[in-house]
Amino acid sequence: MTSAIDIGRATALADARKPDARLDASGLQALAAQSVAGPKADGAARRGPFRPEVWLNARQRHASRLAVHWFRSADVAAVSVITVAILWAMTPAGLLASPLSAAVPLAVGATIVLGLMRSLGLYRFARGQKTPLHLAAVAGLALLGGLAAILLDAVLGGGATLTVYIIWTALITVSLYVLHMGWSDLVAGWRAKGALTPNIVLVGATRHAETLIKEALKRRDINVLGVFDDRLARSPDTVVGVPVLGDAEALMTHRMTPYVDKIVLAIDPRAEKRVRELTARLSTLPNEVTLLVDPADASERSAALDRLASAPLASLDGRVDDDRRAFNKRIQDIVIGTVALILLAPVMALTALAVRLDSPGPIFFRQRRHGFIHEEIVVWKFRSMRQEAADATASRQVTTDDDRVTRVGKIIRSTSLDELPQIFNVLKGEMSLVGPRPHAIGMKTGAVESARLVAEYAHRHRMKPGMTGWAAIKGSRGPLHSAQDVRRRVQLDIEYIERQSLWLDLWIMVVTIPVLLGDRAAVR
Repeated sequence: MTSAIDIGRATALADARKPDARLDASGLQALAAQSVAGPKADGAARRGPFRPEVWLNARQRHASRLAVHWFRSADVAAVSVITVAILWAMTPAGLLASPLSAAVPLAVGATIVLGLMRSLGLYRFARGQKTPLHLAAVAGLALLGGLAAILLDAVLGGGATLTVYIIWTALITVSLYVLHMGWSDLVAGWRAKGALTPNIVLVGATRHAETLIKEALKRRDINVLGVFDDRLARSPDTVVGVPVLGDAEALMTHRMTPYVDKIVLAIDPRAEKRVRELTARLSTLPNEVTLLVDPADASERSAALDRLASAPLASLDGRVDDDRRAFNKRIQDIVIGTVALILLAPVMALTALAVRLDSPGPIFFRQRRHGFIHEEIVVWKFRSMRQEAADATASRQVTTDDDRVTRVGKIIRSTSLDELPQIFNVLKGEMSLVGPRPHAIGMKTGAVESARLVAEYAHRHRMKPGMTGWAAIKGSRGPLHSAQDVRRRVQLDIEYIERQSLWLDLWIMVVTIPVLLGDRAAVR
């Protein structure tokens, strides 16, 4: 006899496999729960890998990975404060009167401690790492820094007593020990809820996919969200408990993509033509695409899965990579965004009052737009249109003398004051001060959805959207009236993503106001 669970599961799977499937996060969680429920599900299937409790989108997991930079910043601050306090206590006349022979040993000791913690990988917090061993290593490096300071003082003749260095070493040891106990607990909690577990989808309901999912069940360091296969007529409903959600075309538009870190092609690499076709089609998505080569033995299979699971905390070593660049950009957003919010608060209050007095309706206009890796975010603006004519999907873009725009709306749109509430999106972490402008979901250019006019359109979602951007100061701002307009904006956005730096962002922010105010021809 068919149960209600079986009927519900079958219905959900059928709906999800439709090419136009549009499940939101709660719908996907329900699908996940149904896919591992029922009397036929064994204990392994109920544990995962399609686990409803670990549904965190790419931006949320990325923020957790970047926390390692916050950890190191806190360590640097603690060691610096202790070192300065000891120097101040050693020189009653004040820090400026402190001789170099006294300051250098402590400074070198602090540098050794912080440098070795970074170079020896104590900020990696690898899966399975023993916390007592990690804390012992932290304490050992603090003692090493203290010994180095003592030896250097003896060479330079700084004259500090041994008690000073014992106190310095003890304070450094205790502070770093306490901090790293906290860091270890935080990382363990993130791993438990899946914040550091890579989310992948598989393309190909093959034996490669089945092997990977079985191994993922044992390891629990990869979360498989679903399987997609072009041969739906021959593919099963599930692969080891993971649902088959549609073909490759369904993946292109599926609401699962904001939760996906990697798209894995689990097909035979010898099928070169099919691999090329799928890679070319999926490369238009902002998600990373990788090919799973069938391993020859257990060791090769383990190595391949290690590479898929290699999304730990961001690295602190080597050149400035994407993770460190994202961390620096986040610091920039928080600092400059907070200052801007304080300085612009009176302007925002006056604008809100003007909107309220000009026409009936709410002060703010909220619109769903695409964020990082296709995440749907709610962007805030001051309302510039009549309430009854508001267009949340941007199906009709604004034109010159648009009858929907209010009197105050024309002013705040021409001066971009309507964009100021997006500072709250920036401080929340959904947007950045500088980046590709967020487009409304389903925005149309003419009668065609803008995203369908340029193959690389989704690449602009590989970075958080911004209040202003490279395209905005280069004249590509406002409505997109043709495929050429869409193509030019996408090209400028991708150019910015590839070139992004602190100095470029500062330059864009500096020139934004004069460029926009001087552009009287643009319709905004």
